[in-house]
Amino acid sequence: MSGKKLIVGNWKMNLTVQGASLYVHKLEKKIKTHRDVEVVLAPGMLALQSLGLQVNRRQFKLAAQNLYWKDEGAYTGEVSAYQLNGLVEYAIIGHSERRHIFHEHDKDTRGKVQAAIRHDITPILCVGETAHEKAAHETHAVLHDQIVGGLANITADEVNGMVIAYEPVWAIGTGNNATPVDVEKAAQTIRDQIAHLYGAKVSKSVRVLYGGSVSSHNAASYLTTPGIDGLLVGGASLNAEEFSVMVELAHTFNETKNLARKAA
Repeated sequence: MSGKKLIVGNWKMNLTVQGASLYVHKLEKKIKTHRDVEVVLAPGMLALQSLGLQVNRRQFKLAAQNLYWKDEGAYTGEVSAYQLNGLVEYAIIGHSERRHIFHEHDKDTRGKVQAAIRHDITPILCVGETAHEKAAHETHAVLHDQIVGGLANITADEVNGMVIAYEPVWAIGTGNNATPVDVEKAAQTIRDQIAHLYGAKVSKSVRVLYGGSVSSHNAASYLTTPGIDGLLVGGASLNAEEFSVMVELAHTFNETKNLARKAA
C-alpha cells in the first residue's frame, strides 16, 4: 500500500471545454498542494488538451475517462492510448457505466489495460458488484472474475504500482453507501487475488481506491479504512468545496498517521 493518498475526480459527461477551464481555476485556488496526496482530474475528452496546457502538474495530474485498445486505425469516434500518451498520467478503465451502459466486457477492459501500460499510462481498473450480485453473496466471485479478466497477460512488473478502484455498482450515484467493513473486505479480496496472481510484494504495491457515492461527509471513514489508498470521486468532484475538503482530509489522515508512527 502506498503512503501517498490518491484522490481522483471523475467528471463524467459534464462541463464544456470553457466550463472545465473555469472550474480548474476554482480548484487551483481551493486545493493546496501536499506531498502526501496526489490529486487526479478526469475531465471529458474534449477538455483534456486545453487542461493539459493549463494545469500545474505538481498540483494536478490528468486522467482519461476511457480509451480504445487499438493504437490507430479506422475506428471512428475512438481515442487511443497512443494518442493520449504524454497528455494524461492515468486512464479510468472498466468503470461500471462503461460495463453496464455500454456493455463492455472483461476482454474490453483487458485490452485497454494492456494499451494503457504499453503507452506509459497508469490504468485505474474499476471493479465491483451489482445489487443483485451483492444480494446473492457473489461479491467475492465478481471481484475475482473482473480482476483475472482485466489483468490477463499482464506481468507482475506491469501490475506493480497500478490502481484498482472498488466501486460497488449499487452504491454509485444512489446515496447507498458501502460500510467501511464492506469496503475493507472488498479491498482484502482484491489484494488476495493480486497476491495469488503476482505475489505478496505486488499485492502491497497496488493502490486500491474506493468509489461509490463518496462525499466530504463520508470520505474520512473510507480514507481510514485498512487497505484503501484513496478515493474515486464522481458527482462530488464537480463541487469545488466538497472536493477540496476530501483532499484536505486525505492529507490530515496521512499527517496524523505519520506523527503517530514517529511517536511510537
